[in-house]
Amino acid sequence: MSEYRYQELENWLLQGIQEQRWGLGERLPSIRILCREQKVSKATVLRALHKLEGRGLIEARPKSGYFVTLQPDAVKHPVSRIGIEAPRSVNASDLLHDIMSRSAAFDLLPNLHTGDLPHGITVLNRSIGRSLRRQRGDNYQYYDEPAGNVGLREQLALHHARRGWVTSPDYLCITSGCQHALFLSLMACCKKGDVVAVESPGFYGVLQLLEQLELQVIEVPTSTNTGVDVAALEEVLKRWEVKACIVSPSFATPGGALMPLTSKKRILELAEEHDLAIIEDDIYADTAFGAIPDPLKALDTQNRVILCSSFSKCLSRDLRLGWVSGARWHQRILHLKLVTQLANSRYQQQGVAEYMKDGSYAVHLRRQRNALRERRDHLIAYLHAWPCDLRVSIPEGGLAVWVEMPEHVNTLLAYPEALKQEVVITPGPLFSIKGQFKHCLRISYEHPWNQQRVEALNRLPSILLP
Repeated sequence: MSEYRYQELENWLLQGIQEQRWGLGERLPSIRILCREQKVSKATVLRALHKLEGRGLIEARPKSGYFVTLQPDAVKHPVSRIGIEAPRSVNASDLLHDIMSRSAAFDLLPNLHTGDLPHGITVLNRSIGRSLRRQRGDNYQYYDEPAGNVGLREQLALHHARRGWVTSPDYLCITSGCQHALFLSLMACCKKGDVVAVESPGFYGVLQLLEQLELQVIEVPTSTNTGVDVAALEEVLKRWEVKACIVSPSFATPGGALMPLTSKKRILELAEEHDLAIIEDDIYADTAFGAIPDPLKALDTQNRVILCSSFSKCLSRDLRLGWVSGARWHQRILHLKLVTQLANSRYQQQGVAEYMKDGSYAVHLRRQRNALRERRDHLIAYLHAWPCDLRVSIPEGGLAVWVEMPEHVNTLLAYPEALKQEVVITPGPLFSIKGQFKHCLRISYEHPWNQQRVEALNRLPSILLP
C-alpha cells in the first residue's frame, strides 16, 4: 500500500510540473504541507521527491526545499557563431554610453528603487564604518602603499587558496575595480598597435579599454556553454601575431559560459607556444550556484596568466575595490597603479578585510547565490512563455542570460522604442566590435522579479517582435 502511495504522490507531483502548476525554478510545497494535504507519511513524501530528483525533474536546496529544475529540452541553447576576421580598431558605441549613463547595465528598470538593503550589505557598511571610526593620529595625511592594504591582500590570498590557487599577498595588488585591473594589465603587456584576442560575444568594457589604448582586436567565436572556441583561437594565433588574449573562464558575460578543464589547459599550452599573455577576467566566479570553479590562474605554471577581479558583481558596485595578480608583469603593474591611481582608501580596505575575516563575506555569498539561482530560473520561465522561437543560455553562475531571437529581430532599432515605454534593454551588438548579434539580447536576473520588472519584461515581445 505504501508503495502505491509514493507512486501516486510522484505521479501527482509530475503532473503538476508538466501542467506548470509549479513553473521552472519554482518551489514545491514543503514536506510538511505535502504530508498534511496528501495524508501520507514523511517517508512516503521523501521517497516520491527522491524519485523525481533522480530523474532530474527537481532539486533539493539546503534549508530552502525542493525546486523544479530547468530541463535541457525546455529551453534551446544559443548557437550563433561568427567568422574569423583580420584585426581591426575599436569604436565604442554611443549606445553603450547611454546605457551606462542610465545605470542600466543590469536592470530593465534602473529607476526602480525598492529601498531593500540586503543583510550582507548592512553588515559590510558596519564593518567599513568601524574601520573609519578606528582611524587615529595623522594617518589621514598619508597614502596607502601602492599594492594596497596587506590585511585585505591576505584575505584575498586565503579566498583564492580555497579555490585551488595558492598565492602570496605579495603577488596581489588592490585596484579601483576590475575594469582598472584589466586596464593596468593591458598597459603592462601591450603597446599601441598590438593585437589582442577577445571573446565574441564578449564584455563591452574590455572593448572600451582596447579603444582607449589604441590596440587592434581579433574576435574569437565563443560558446555560451563552454566559452572561447579553442580551435578558433589556435587558428588566430597561427595567422597573426597576438600579444594578449582576454578570457573569462567562469560565467563569462553575456552568456554565463563555464570553460571546461581541457580548454583551460589547451589555452595555457597555446600561450607558451606563441609567447602570449593571458588576461583572466575572474569577476563572476564567486556567483557560482554550485562549487566555485578554480581560476585559470591555478593551472598557470609558466607565470603567463594575469588574474583580474573585484567585489562589484558579488558584493557592491559602489565599493570600487578590485585586485590583480600580474604574473611576470606584476612589478610593471605596481608601477602603473602608482601612476594611474596612486592609492586606495585605507578604511574601505580594512573594513572589507574584517568583513572577510569574520566570515560575513562567505555568508553573504551563500545567500546571494541562492537568490540569483531562483531569479535565473524565474527569468527563463518567463522567457519560455514568449510568443516566438527563442534560444536562451542557462548559466550556472553570473548575472545574466543571452537570448537569441529570430534573425529578423533588430534589438538596436528596438532600443529607443523600449525607452519610450520606460524599459532599458542591452542589445547584442554591444558585445562585438563589428555590430554583430543584432537579434540577440542580454537580460540580467540580478534584481528581484517584482511585479514592475515582470511587467517590463512582458512588454518586450511587443517591442522586439514586429
